[in-house]
Amino acid sequence: MRKKLLGGLVHELPADLGNAMGETKEIASLWQSLTPIARNEFICWVDDAKQERTRARRIGRAVEELLEGQKRPCCWAGCLHRTDKKPSNWQQAVLIDKKPRARATRIKAG
Repeated sequence: MRKKLLGGLVHELPADLGNAMGETKEIASLWQSLTPIARNEFICWVDDAKQERTRARRIGRAVEELLEGQKRPCCWAGCLHRTDKKPSNWQQAVLIDKKPRARATRIKAG
C-alpha cells in the first residue's frame, strides 16, 4: 500500500495531481518534502485551470518543476484562498476586484 500524499495548507490534494505526484518514489519524495504552503500553491495552480487540457498540462509541468528543483509553480500569482495572509495589492486589484492591469509607460529619452 502506498503512503498517502500530503495536501496543502488550504487545499486537499486532488486525485489526478496525487496520482502524478505518486508516480515514482522520487516524485513522491519531492512532493512530501515541500512545505504545506508550497504544496498548496501547486494544488491551487492546477485547480485554477478552466479546461481539462490546461489542467493536464499543469499537472505535467508541476512534476517537471519538482524534478528541476523548483519549490513553487512558475509564474503563479499565489493562492487567493488562504486566510492566514492578506492578498497582495496586485492580487486584490487584478484577481479579486478584476480591475484591468495598468500598462507600463515608456519614458522617452529626450
